[in-house]
Amino acid sequence: MATSKIIKQTASLRKEDVDKKWIIIDAEGIVLGRLASKVAVILRGKHKPSFTPHADCGDYVIIINAEKIKLTGKKLDGKIYYWHTGHPGGIKSRTARQIIEGRFPDRVIRLAVKRMIPKGPLGSQQLSNMKVYAGTDHPHAAQAPKVLNISEML
Repeated sequence: MATSKIIKQTASLRKEDVDKKWIIIDAEGIVLGRLASKVAVILRGKHKPSFTPHADCGDYVIIINAEKIKLTGKKLDGKIYYWHTGHPGGIKSRTARQIIEGRFPDRVIRLAVKRMIPKGPLGSQQLSNMKVYAGTDHPHAAQAPKVLNISEML
């Protein structure tokens, strides 16, 4: 009696075959690291069964209320963000509180998610699928985004 082998091949998506959705997340009262890790998974597409590491198969993510993000412990004053101007002696720093209370409070979320995404051209493409806004207003209503409640997932 001969047995037949059934060979299943793993589906490898191309960028033309990807079905991208729009997701909106309210960041009010959510811990920064927990939010950033969930957003990074969605941007990469690892929450889908058709995840392909070499393709941009993640969804678009809109984050609102970025200025109401929560940091635990003493991170609001103890977490320091550094950058260099490119000139000699040009190292600069700001605390998380200064950034959140400043002109661009969305930068804290952007940096947290950016550091969780792989570096390179694909990571840059996936990161460009994230839109972060300080308030509740956003210009993406035409895309009919679905609301994802992160606080229930945690």
